[in-house]
Amino acid sequence: MSICSLCPRRCRAPRGDETPGGFCRSPLLPRVARAASHYGEEPCIAGPNGTGAVFFTGCNLGCVYCQNRAISSGKGGRTLRAPELRALLLRLRDTGVDSIDLVTGAHFVPAIAEALSGLSLGIPVVWNSSGYESVEALRQLEGLVQVYMPDYKYSDPNAAKKYSGAEDYPEVAREAIREMFRQTGPVELDENGLLRRGVLIRHLILPGRLEDARDAVDFAADSFPEGSVLFSLMSQYTPMPGLEAFPELRRRITREENEAMIHYLRVRGLGGFWQEGAAATGEMIPDFDLTGV
Repeated sequence: MSICSLCPRRCRAPRGDETPGGFCRSPLLPRVARAASHYGEEPCIAGPNGTGAVFFTGCNLGCVYCQNRAISSGKGGRTLRAPELRALLLRLRDTGVDSIDLVTGAHFVPAIAEALSGLSLGIPVVWNSSGYESVEALRQLEGLVQVYMPDYKYSDPNAAKKYSGAEDYPEVAREAIREMFRQTGPVELDENGLLRRGVLIRHLILPGRLEDARDAVDFAADSFPEGSVLFSLMSQYTPMPGLEAFPELRRRITREENEAMIHYLRVRGLGGFWQEGAAATGEMIPDFDLTGV
């Protein structure tokens, strides 16, 4: 058993190779619920052939509105040792995808880093995360990940505590994203517009929380040289069951909220992506049925 202080919670809970523990409710070895081509990411990540998305179970956040609750709870998935994960990534690469998308792997960093070490896939490895990560853990990925795609969910500690159980989220995420940028440097796109290297910051607009959305845009615009990071403004928020205690989250964002934020993104001059209101459905949530695992 290992006493875990990997993520910013530093809960010091015992975790074994296959024995779950801690806030993430996970063992030390990665559990994978799905590994297959996925088209639900930004065009510069998915490309025409999709991204090879590897969905890990468990999570070190507790977002009340999580769309992947079926696996973020730590349930399901198959436990893989580093050589098995490496073989899975190679098989996924060989299907012809344009990138490898590691989804919510922050609580498995050591094993993932071991699997990636010395592995040349020929396509970018994307670290798709909540942004709630320690700088020390991210440094284990230096040179192994080409593209970081973190969320920046909140600027308000009270909202972070209320909705994700992490009052320190804003400070932690800012430091994590700065570390990601230190590792990759400015964005590099190929001739087809695919992201080969760099940081793409995401923000999911929550209903009634435009101040967080504006602050996320401001953070990206003010913290990095012009044109050096990409930003993705997501309007796909879909109310999930179990939000009775959070009535303010039991609706989709309005067209006016979305258009106001698209306008603000343009005003701040950030390059990147936004979604139309039609994106607010659950259709892009995959089945976590061990496909590809």
